[in-house]
Amino acid sequence: MNNVRTVSDTKRTFYNLHTRPINTIYRRVVEELMVEMHLLSVNIDFSYNPIYALGVVTTFDRFMEGYQPERDQESIFNALCRAIEKDPQQYRQDAERLQAVAKGLPVKDLIGWLGQTTYLDRDTDLQAQLQAIANNPNFKYNRLFAIGIFSLLEQSDPELVKDEKQLTEALKAIAAGLHLSDDKLNKDLELYRSNLEKMAQALIVMADMLSADRKKREQRKQQSTTPVAPPSSNE
Repeated sequence: MNNVRTVSDTKRTFYNLHTRPINTIYRRVVEELMVEMHLLSVNIDFSYNPIYALGVVTTFDRFMEGYQPERDQESIFNALCRAIEKDPQQYRQDAERLQAVAKGLPVKDLIGWLGQTTYLDRDTDLQAQLQAIANNPNFKYNRLFAIGIFSLLEQSDPELVKDEKQLTEALKAIAAGLHLSDDKLNKDLELYRSNLEKMAQALIVMADMLSADRKKREQRKQQSTTPVAPPSSNE
């Protein structure tokens, strides 16, 4: 008997947990992330690791920035994780832990550590995870893992990720140490950054449309409340 959860099961669970409607422009982001997390969760070669968790948290926080009402953001994130039967607190805690580690490291040390050429006595769990990834020929690489790597570099040195040459060299070193394809890493991160730009542009357009709509409503309101002089009588 096949008990593997389907995408439909996951979506149904999500919408049972988060019952408020999701703003149109963000709905696609949420559903794409949900499907991606679902497909990984049912893949036999996939195993949870904190870099993947950081990728999930970073993707969610970046793409949901500015979501209104703001209080719904936590509910949506929690429902996303619980829909694939995972603990949202673990994702958040692992992400925060890794961000703190990256902030406290010079970027050269971080690149060496992630690329397995330098061993640092900083986070034994992450150290063990990195070694396990490097030694696992069946490691299930994924886009969210790539975003987690990018987020670590960004936390350590925000300027490095803006420099294409430095970023490419850093990703090449990390990919070599973890036995991953640097071509896949680069392509996934190019797409991620491109989608962030598109989302930012879409939000600007939406804000302009809302502003124009608000002005029209205010004008109509003013017109409806302006007293109309009664017609003059010639009698």
